[in-house]
Amino acid sequence: MRENLTHAIEDYLKAIFELCTIHGRATTNHLAERLEVTPASVSGMIKKLAATSPPLVEYEKHRGVTLTPEGEKVALEIVRHHRLLELFLHQILGYPWDKVHDEAERLEHVISEEFEARIAEALGDPLHDPHGDPIPTSDLTLPPSSSHPLSDLRTGDRAIIQRVRDSDPELLCFLQERGVMPQIHVQVIAYSPLDGNLTLQVEGQSEPVVLGPRITNQVFVDEYPVES
Repeated sequence: MRENLTHAIEDYLKAIFELCTIHGRATTNHLAERLEVTPASVSGMIKKLAATSPPLVEYEKHRGVTLTPEGEKVALEIVRHHRLLELFLHQILGYPWDKVHDEAERLEHVISEEFEARIAEALGDPLHDPHGDPIPTSDLTLPPSSSHPLSDLRTGDRAIIQRVRDSDPELLCFLQERGVMPQIHVQVIAYSPLDGNLTLQVEGQSEPVVLGPRITNQVFVDEYPVES
């Protein structure tokens, strides 16, 4: 089915998928902000996607839009391309993790399925991209991922960083400089209820790191128990 879809449609389906992962549904305003288009343009595209045969989205007025199984299949294929490309650019070509997103955005629509398969084989069929996001498998199954934000932790809690949202290159640079990256262990030394700031001891860092909620809401973790 992808052969009949424009890059713009694929971008919409991917954006709807990502927003539904976060919010359960994608609203017109969220899509307009994500895709940097007007709400009127979003409304027009949603009507077009709902009218395809088979429909790619389901839309309820004032409640937002979700993907049909057909729309989700297309979105997962694009997400797989994107995240494999990010890892290939980072691991094989040496791109820093804050530079791979935009490059992958440009390439995700144009690579062939054979090229996708060769990238996956060269990387050892990976499960996660450089930011810790799960890579859909070749049969378009999405591995589980943490939805537990770092901001939920409190004094004494310990956790492993699992993934970081990749949409802000400045945030990625900031976190890398402080060692806050996937698979790194952290422990909360202090929590400030006035501003939501967390003081963290980060694995491999000599000095504690203080992060505010604008950042900790974009970092996701798995907790692990304190050894007795």
